[in-house]
Amino acid sequence: MEALKPAARLLENTWVYRLWQAPFAETKWAPILRHNDLSQAGRVLDVGCGPGTNTRFFVDQDYLGVDINEDYIAHARKRYGKSFVAADVTRWQCHQGPFDFILLNSFLHHIDDQSCRTILGSLRELLTEDGSIHILDLVLPDQQSVARSLARADRGGHPRPLSQWRELFSESFEPTLFEPYSISALGIDLWKMVYFRGRLSAHE
Repeated sequence: MEALKPAARLLENTWVYRLWQAPFAETKWAPILRHNDLSQAGRVLDVGCGPGTNTRFFVDQDYLGVDINEDYIAHARKRYGKSFVAADVTRWQCHQGPFDFILLNSFLHHIDDQSCRTILGSLRELLTEDGSIHILDLVLPDQQSVARSLARADRGGHPRPLSQWRELFSESFEPTLFEPYSISALGIDLWKMVYFRGRLSAHE
């Protein structure tokens, strides 16, 4: 894993990141397209937006992307006609809500458990009563496999088993969908993923 650290640093470069993500982006995003009509989204908050790779799905929406990497944000501002903020979301105070569509795409496996709870708790305050949060993230498989090895080597550092993801998400949001899926190449599962869609509790 030490040998992978230079590669992880390379991924901080916008163009390297985009090239690395390109072959897998459609498969990773597929559950959101399958289960949602994105044209119905009104105000979108994209947390951990990277260099703006999700923006193309929200051309007609009021969109705000936030990421800690200032180079990613500079690239996104130049490339897309949307609003972007460079900030550490564990401490960021957003005054631009509420949002009916909150997205976290492969972000929380970069974050420790307590910070995840802090972030998800703060996002509750930004979600409209009829809105949904949408989370795609990396699963740590229970059994030894290529997918488990790649998850353990990921630069994020916090891939979690499905049961742990379910618990974390459900602490802050009422689940409406929890769907595991795989990203594969040549018949081999490279990454195990999960798509979570949640809402504010109907009892609140």
